[in-house]
Amino acid sequence: MNSNHLTGTIPFWLINLNHLSGLSFRSNQLIGQIPSQISNLTQLNDLDLSSNQLQGPIPSSFLELNNLKTLDLSSNNLSGTMDLEMFLQLKSLRSLSLSSNRLSLLSNFSVNTSSHKLQTLRLGSCNLRSFPDFLRYQNQLGDLDLSSNYISGQIPGWFLNISENSLQLLNLSHNLLTGFDQQHVVLPWTRLYSLDLSFNKLQGPLPIISPLPTMQYYLVSNNHLSGTLSPWICKLNSLQAFDLSNNSLSSKLPQCLGNFSQRLSMLNLQNNKFHGSIPQTFMNGTRLRMIDLSNNMFGGKIPRSLVNCTMLEFFDLGNNKINDTFPSWIGNLPNLAVLNLQSNKLYGAIEEPKSDFEFPKLQIIDLSNNRFTGKLPSKYIQCWNAMKVVNASQLAYMMKSTSGSDLYHYSLRMVHKGIEIEYVKISNMLVSISLSNNRFEGDIPASISILQGLRYLNLSNNNLVGSIPSSLDNLTVLESLDLSNNSLSGEIPPQLLKLNPLAFFDVSHNNLTGPIPLGAQFNTFENRSYEGNPGLCGQPLSRKCGNSERPQKEDDQGSESPFAFGWKVVAIGYASGLVIGVVLGHIFCTKKYEWFVKIFRMPLKKIERKRGRRRN
Repeated sequence: MNSNHLTGTIPFWLINLNHLSGLSFRSNQLIGQIPSQISNLTQLNDLDLSSNQLQGPIPSSFLELNNLKTLDLSSNNLSGTMDLEMFLQLKSLRSLSLSSNRLSLLSNFSVNTSSHKLQTLRLGSCNLRSFPDFLRYQNQLGDLDLSSNYISGQIPGWFLNISENSLQLLNLSHNLLTGFDQQHVVLPWTRLYSLDLSFNKLQGPLPIISPLPTMQYYLVSNNHLSGTLSPWICKLNSLQAFDLSNNSLSSKLPQCLGNFSQRLSMLNLQNNKFHGSIPQTFMNGTRLRMIDLSNNMFGGKIPRSLVNCTMLEFFDLGNNKINDTFPSWIGNLPNLAVLNLQSNKLYGAIEEPKSDFEFPKLQIIDLSNNRFTGKLPSKYIQCWNAMKVVNASQLAYMMKSTSGSDLYHYSLRMVHKGIEIEYVKISNMLVSISLSNNRFEGDIPASISILQGLRYLNLSNNNLVGSIPSSLDNLTVLESLDLSNNSLSGEIPPQLLKLNPLAFFDVSHNNLTGPIPLGAQFNTFENRSYEGNPGLCGQPLSRKCGNSERPQKEDDQGSESPFAFGWKVVAIGYASGLVIGVVLGHIFCTKKYEWFVKIFRMPLKKIERKRGRRRN
């Protein structure tokens, strides 16, 4: 009954099916506790309740299921503290999965468990503090997951001897491991296809893998590994994912890189100390979907052989020392969605594309902090079809499946809304253009307004002139607009008031003049958004606007402002008072005050008394 959106609790009538041998409710929405009466199912061999919302403790009545071979309770909300020994008393058990719950497992056994042989053991996120000692005696394990625990210190020597001829998947990621108890470790597992040691505190050189025809995933990111990248990787010709990111590795890259495995789809070397040129060997890289070489010290030119990587979706070469012109040939890659070349030494003008079909799926481009010159690439902008659509469909992320059900999300670091942000996941709604800190000149092309899916636009710190296009009001999902530090002139278009999602706006240090639009989100922007423009006036600046340059409001068009209406009231009141004053003066001057007294019923003597005083 897998994946059927079932709700409620586990049906109680199931406990009467005492001849049932297999039961699976995987990937539903079941709640409540696991009934202790499940022990009535004495013939049960396989039980899978994973990926639900079950809670409470695991009932001890499981000990009565003597025929149980496979038990999967992973990805629930089960809680409590229990001995791992309880499960090892099930003599028929071969596969145990308890990962991703709120359990705390104890592994201090008082009984001999050397005779119990498991094939699958998944204890991720089970609050383990050390390697379970019973693993010493396991020689049939194929899948071992101890990730996301609190296992600290060095990996003991005996651990390298377990299941040498059977282990295929090993996941020790997200622990506190510092290394191996011997240097220059050569991992002994002859059938290993997935190794994940990422997010630990491993020191020393890379763990060496003997040439394995089965090795597909080598993941050791976010450690403290140092040393060089040895040529032994050139023999891993079945590798699909190779992630060494966020370490302290320093060397030139071997020439085989990009060509040693025809199955390689993910290459991540970001945030190390690699240097030299990037090898021009991407000849058979037709399956590469993700390349991240950012935050290193690479120099030279961008390899032209990357044009062979027709499946490439993500290319990040930011924060290096690349000295080259704009790689226009990359526009021929039909699936490229992310191109990050920020903070290099790229130079020259960006020439017009040779066709109207370049970069068809591009949703993020970052060319900031380079030395590009000439005009903004308006012709390229017209080609960026993926940015022209407001993606209101179901949220999706750029990712790649690694071993089993594990997912590897692409990540990216960019400056948005004035601060540097790390996107650990890249959604299909993240659409961004950053061309800041270059030497672009000329006008802002009106063609930008056709990119209606654009959410972040940064053209700051260039030599742009002319006015801000009023057509930018077509960018209805724009959240951030940075045009600061240019030479833009004219007024801020009041049409920008239509950009309701706009949360960050910076036009400081330009030559803008006239009133700042008032209303909507513009009432939230501070002085710093406008400073360095002596000709601007209106809130939030202290310089007020005169009558001829009054601030524009969103409802100015088609109706008179309250300001104008107020002056009409004053004028009408002044004219009325003048007329009344003239009439009264005439009454008194012609001595027809008797009529006035009759109308207003004032005593005649009192009026005469007042007139007498005036004469005196």
